[in-house]
Amino acid sequence: METRYRIWNPAMECMDRPRLAELQAERLRATAEHVYNRVEPLRQRMDSAGVRPDHIKRVADIRHLPFMEKTDLRDFYPFGLFAVPMDQIVRLHATSGTTGKPTVTGYTGQDLDHWTEMMARTVTAGGAGAGDIIQIAYGYGMFTGGLGVHQGATRVGAAVAPTSSGNTERQIMFMRDFGTTMLACTPSYALHIGETIRELGIPLSELKLKYGIFGAEPWTAQMRVEIEKLLGVRAIDIYGMAEICGPGVATECYAQDGMHIAEDHVIPEIIDQVTGEPLPYGQAGELVLTAITKRGMPMIRYRTHDIATLNPEPCVCGRTHMRITRLTGRTDDMLIIRGVNVFPSQIEAVLVGIHGVAPHYMLVVGREGALDTLEVQVEVTEAMFSDEVRRLEALEREISAKILSVVGVSARVRLVGPRQIGRSEGKAQRVRDNRKP
Repeated sequence: METRYRIWNPAMECMDRPRLAELQAERLRATAEHVYNRVEPLRQRMDSAGVRPDHIKRVADIRHLPFMEKTDLRDFYPFGLFAVPMDQIVRLHATSGTTGKPTVTGYTGQDLDHWTEMMARTVTAGGAGAGDIIQIAYGYGMFTGGLGVHQGATRVGAAVAPTSSGNTERQIMFMRDFGTTMLACTPSYALHIGETIRELGIPLSELKLKYGIFGAEPWTAQMRVEIEKLLGVRAIDIYGMAEICGPGVATECYAQDGMHIAEDHVIPEIIDQVTGEPLPYGQAGELVLTAITKRGMPMIRYRTHDIATLNPEPCVCGRTHMRITRLTGRTDDMLIIRGVNVFPSQIEAVLVGIHGVAPHYMLVVGREGALDTLEVQVEVTEAMFSDEVRRLEALEREISAKILSVVGVSARVRLVGPRQIGRSEGKAQRVRDNRKP
């Protein structure tokens, strides 16, 4: 196997599909029985749906199980969905909710071992292994990103620099002094680091960066190109969520052609977001995930609200696990502007292809009378911002026309100077919705 297509666990990651389906069915049955016997809210829900664990004979029977939602974690906060006694829980993580209490998840020792295995696959798929120095600029603490990557990097034998997020110039100093070969952080922060390197006048020849694994927020193919140019890395997309385990649910390999799902640990589905019915391979819909090896707090048919498609074809890297496409948006961060569905990633795809525009923007949604308004604040380069007013007005018209053409909604475009859009050292904030409920 070529170095660029490294595989951490070929026995599992390259398992033939019929054998994998048998393994999934076995683990799905065990998980359904585990939650039925130990989680009262889920037992009640399964009874209401008329389904019992012994009804699960094959993977396709998963459709008989009821869905779970993020609201379930808030309704039963903090430990109401735990499936083991607290003396078996060895780790707690939480994510900040949009309203009210955070969502909490718990891990047994075995859960942490499985998660570490999944992250070892992610780090390896990104190109790194023993002998590499992995700088982790994800946040540590209750957020799963920092510790998740840390566990996987340690498992593969790499040296870990747990810098966490923030203090960008210090991050760059460590990159130079340590000889960091892999960077792990959000794509927006990777872009910020790359811009800072350029502003400081540091040539890439002074860095040893080769690989990057970036996730925790949607990003476009165009943004990948910019990150790879600024940092000189192969930028790999990774995916996960604390409710399932954290990062490690899915990851790209060096082919950069979709993210391989760890199907021996997680069963993916694509459903119609309105009807809840399964959709065929290749059709975009809402991604639903079932954790089949987690015991502390298993999630059954968890509606992620992420929009993607599934690709079951084997990859050139040799892995047989299904791939999900780059996420195109979320059903729950979708903006409806004058009856049109708008995703921030659509706006980003328009902006990063225009000369003189930096990949930083803010969508400001408001309301005038009964009509919704959309203002797109766009950061331009120093050279463009210094240009004559006529050129800037023409650029605003160009951007507005392209947004209308691609997204189908008219927007007011306001150009701002370099660094006028707030930078993020975590997840980028792209939307400010000022509409009154």
